[in-house]
Parts: sequence; C-alpha cells; structure tokens
Amino acid sequence: MANLTEVPEQTDVSFRPESGGNREDEVDTTALWTLAGELGEMIKRSVYVHEYVLRKEEMRRDAEAQAMIREFVRAKEKFAECERFGRFHPDYREALDRVQAWERKLGEVESIRKYKAAEEALGRVLYEVSLTLARAVSDTIKVPTDDAVPTGCGAGGSCACSGDCYG
Repeated sequence: MANLTEVPEQTDVSFRPESGGNREDEVDTTALWTLAGELGEMIKRSVYVHEYVLRKEEMRRDAEAQAMIREFVRAKEKFAECERFGRFHPDYREALDRVQAWERKLGEVESIRKYKAAEEALGRVLYEVSLTLARAVSDTIKVPTDDAVPTGCGAGGSCACSGDCYG
C-alpha cells in the first residue's frame, strides 16, 4: 500500500480533470479508489472495528438494554411531536425532561456504555484518518466531524478567531 502521508512536491491548480485533459503524471482516479478501498479494508480489520462489532452485538443481546432503548425511542418520538411546535407546546418541557432522563438511564447500562465507548473510539480513528488525508492535500481543507461542539470557525486560517480553525 502506498504511503498516504506523502504530499506531491508540486500541485498544478490550473489543471482540471473535468476539462478533459490527461497528463502522464496525473494519478489515475481508479488507483485512488482502489487505495481507498484497501484502506477501508484495513480499517475493517482493525481492533477498533472488532471492538465496535463485539460491543454492538453484546448490546443487541442484552434484553434490559433493548427494552430501555425502545422506551428511549418512544420518548424521542413524543419529543419530536412536541418539537414541531417548539417550546410553546404544552408538553414540550415534560417531553424534553423525559428524553434526558432516559439518556441518563441508558448511560447506566454497562452494555450500552461499552458500545458507546467503542463507537466513539472508532469515530475518532475515522476522523484522524480523514484529517490525515485532508492535510496531505492542504492545511486549509475542512474535515467533517461529529463533535457536538465544533472547533474554530472553519475559515481555514483566514480569520482572527482564537479557535482551532483547522479543527
């Protein structure tokens, strides 16, 4: 497998593949997709995916966890109904409190906690791989993240914010 952290010495931004041009030193996109597939297969064989699949199956077989998840889903559905009308719905606060209570209860179930931890670990690995690929191309490319609190402004360093614009 090729070293994905190597950056080409020179990038010709005037060349656009959609213009129909073809240069000898251009990387065949088929090769890129092949390497991406190989990287995906390597990730699938990683300890992170193994742990994620194991914990997901344990949670699926845990009757207590499944019953609690069903209740949580019902609470979320009720809240979604209230949310359509916003905080002015008469049951909005009660429905929100119920969802939050179920979230806390779910966090107390060992199989769910372990599943969430494995899911987050795998998510971090996938993010780091995406970040590594993006930074190999350019320091200003934004990389999506599932973090609830985004970092920086996403301006790619062209601002004066104190956040990590390369988040």
